[in-house]
Amino acid sequence: MTLTVGNKVVYPGRGPCLIGEVVEKVVCGMSASFYRLALLDDSRAELFVPVAKSRDLHLRALLNRSEIPKLLGHLKTRARVTKDLGTAKNWRQREIDNSKLFNTGSIFELAHLVESLTQLSGTKTLAPHDRDTLYRARKLLICEISEVMDESKTAAEARIDNVLEPGKNKLN
Repeated sequence: MTLTVGNKVVYPGRGPCLIGEVVEKVVCGMSASFYRLALLDDSRAELFVPVAKSRDLHLRALLNRSEIPKLLGHLKTRARVTKDLGTAKNWRQREIDNSKLFNTGSIFELAHLVESLTQLSGTKTLAPHDRDTLYRARKLLICEISEVMDESKTAAEARIDNVLEPGKNKLN
């Protein structure tokens, strides 16, 4: 993917970013060029991506507006979900699997994870690491939907909640 100043991309595991100017930094005594990426969540954090390594990253473009219904469709609960996260794997293996999932950058896989953990939370109390995973995955979904739909994060969260808990009618 070619990075263009002013465009938005998704940095795996971190979420949507605005591509800023190329800056020069000295690292280990050597000067190098970096793209400045500003995270579009509320953290105001910046990432610096070496220009020479930018093609090796798994950055992706934001979803198109037309893909949001498909993404929200991945959040619909299905009976098989709790088995996906089931007890067959120990917490450490689930954490490794989830870390890999965040690093792939697939928003549809994150949606499935949110769906699975949300459904599981309805049947039992989530372990702290699973709760953190759910919070992080929801945050990434909310941020991307908010950017794509050009709406507040509250409105994007309401979209997600409306699909996950349709009886509550949070989005009108």
